Amino acid sequence: MKVDCLVVGAGPAGSVTAGDLARRGVETLVVEKKAEIGPPKRCAEGVSQRSLEALGINPHPHSIARTITGAALYAPSGKQVVMEGQGMEGYVLERKIFEKHLASQAIQAGARYMVKTQVLDMQRVNGAWEAQIRGLEGTETVTADLVIGADGVESKVGRWAGLKSLNRLTDYHSGFQYEMANVSVNESYIHLFFGREVAPLGYVWVFPKAFSANVGLGILEREARMRSHQYLKRFIANHPEMFARASPIEVNGGGIPVNHFTDMVADGVMLVGDAAQLVNPIHGGGIVRAMHSAQMAAEVGASALREGDLSRDRLLSYRRQWDQVYEDKTAQLLKLRFFLEKLEDKDFELLADILDGADIFELTQARLSFFIKKVLKRPSLLGLAKKYLTD
Repeated sequence: MKVDCLVVGAGPAGSVTAGDLARRGVETLVVEKKAEIGPPKRCAEGVSQRSLEALGINPHPHSIARTITGAALYAPSGKQVVMEGQGMEGYVLERKIFEKHLASQAIQAGARYMVKTQVLDMQRVNGAWEAQIRGLEGTETVTADLVIGADGVESKVGRWAGLKSLNRLTDYHSGFQYEMANVSVNESYIHLFFGREVAPLGYVWVFPKAFSANVGLGILEREARMRSHQYLKRFIANHPEMFARASPIEVNGGGIPVNHFTDMVADGVMLVGDAAQLVNPIHGGGIVRAMHSAQMAAEVGASALREGDLSRDRLLSYRRQWDQVYEDKTAQLLKLRFFLEKLEDKDFELLADILDGADIFELTQARLSFFIKKVLKRPSLLGLAKKYLTD
């Protein structure tokens, strides 16, 4: 089989890439190793409304499990800081529906999909890629001028292309999550809990959905005394006001990248989304960045196909577009992450006293100057601030 572009993986990044390419007239094949697009989910499913609007992504109403107005953040003592207001609205998605809707839109645009189909190997032959795939009809060879790796954190496409597609172990959090029924929380907010005893170098989240809630955590295991699921089990036991009558209806776990040091392009190959570790380094959220990278890759890929130039040098314009938008912001957020990772519980309590919801929202946008001025006035934080937040 010969196609212009082979997309490996049908998550948000893969389907957005496929749809954008198909709308540009590119013959596109998407292969997904799972029997069903969507499950299992590997995130808390939260996304900001403003971010989706900026990308022109309109989620199907059935894929919105809950509309939220902001976030409630909790210091180790339980002190609450609420982020609420314009620009802080968002959704908790039902990823299984959201991803199928994106795939349906790509198919309507002209992309072809094959589920329960695995790429076994991929080799460069005569200026194109030959991929051996195995699906419901057996094994066959797909020849593609361009391959998009949308195959997740442990990208095989990246490895086959000779790319450095893995981060350091310290740049992955261990994540564990239940979807639970009958959780008692304010359903207008997502809820985030911080502290060394709560989630070492990470946080616990409770994201309310239509009739359930995603309850999970991410931790950096080198600082942990227990496994991630044990921390979550203890958190649930310590909060009967939320979980006394709750029970799990789904469980998920896996590695969560919180940094991006990976290569993104090779001759005839581009990596998008988690395959390139394109996440927010503070919280590991990646849905929006994944879809934005997909839009950039589709634009560059379609132009490169028209020009007949799929060289690494040509495809590097994708990386340059990405860096133009995200490089400085990611660098600022990494500074903030390294600072936060050094804080003790007493320091989180201090931050809860000196920051309000608007301040925290500014931090999520990588605007740090006001924050640096505040913490430099606090003797207990002065050394860390100078080391990690100032140039």
